[in-house]
Amino acid sequence: MHEEPEVAVLRYGHRPGRDDRMTTHVGLTARALGADRVILPDNASQSRATVADITDRFGGPFEVEQTAELDATIDRWSGAVVHLTMYGERVQDVAGDIRQRHRSEPLLIVVGGEKVPFEVYDAADWNVAVTNQPHSEVAGLAVFLDRLFEGRELAQEWEDAENRVVPQASGKRVVDGDGAADES
Repeated sequence: MHEEPEVAVLRYGHRPGRDDRMTTHVGLTARALGADRVILPDNASQSRATVADITDRFGGPFEVEQTAELDATIDRWSGAVVHLTMYGERVQDVAGDIRQRHRSEPLLIVVGGEKVPFEVYDAADWNVAVTNQPHSEVAGLAVFLDRLFEGRELAQEWEDAENRVVPQASGKRVVDGDGAADES
């Protein structure tokens, strides 16, 4: 979608059974709103499969990975690290600085799933809050990506899509790769 360096989202933590839907939505939000890839914990295989399936059906490019080394992923990152947390600086105060730095460096966005250790706060270049109130990490990621890309992600086109949603005021229209429509 963008010509800037890579944007990756790291889901930090996953409790199977409890976080399955939220972890999946972190991946889907990352994909839909302009990130290049999502890195999921090694115990989030169901979420990985779902995000990969959506990417196959609705287009990419978008990568889905898993790792057992969440801390090492942050430590080895060769670029800027943003940790989304309600305890951070207000997104509206730091988005411009992050955007400026991202013009020349890859960006890793860390999205917590359970209690995040203090070391993650220390490792981040920015701890960023989308409001300083408790709410969904998926909402925080969506708002942050929109601020980062300044709305450009909303008009992105997808390559190699088996299915494409056709925007319309009422009903549902999905066109498949052959041009046939499924209308509801």
